[in-house]
Amino acid sequence: MDFKERITAELETPDSQPAPLTDATPAELAEAIALFLDNKRGRQIKIIPMKGKSDICDFMVLATGTSNTHVQTLGREVEYEMGRRSMDPLHVEGRDNNTWSVLDYSHVLVHVFTRETRDFYNLDKLYGDN
Repeated sequence: MDFKERITAELETPDSQPAPLTDATPAELAEAIALFLDNKRGRQIKIIPMKGKSDICDFMVLATGTSNTHVQTLGREVEYEMGRRSMDPLHVEGRDNNTWSVLDYSHVLVHVFTRETRDFYNLDKLYGDN
């Protein structure tokens, strides 16, 4: 079973104790976070490799929520699922903000936006390959 299949299987059995992600690579962490966001119906989920673009992180994961409440739910879901796997964020910004949340997992930064906020800041274009 590969990494993505393992995480998906763990999400399908929420009562079981998932394996820790403490030994996961930054790419695997980004993939797991994308799966957590997808599991809660996050939209426009995108993993952006940051090598050569920034020294802050190795990957950025972007997602859009369908409402202000959904943005909060997505951020909390990432925090919850990563915590279940022994990974706590170094910092969380915007936990009470309804339009944009940022979770810092050292090598992976997670941004969850409303559509309007994502369009305004346009990190996809700023850091993407476009």
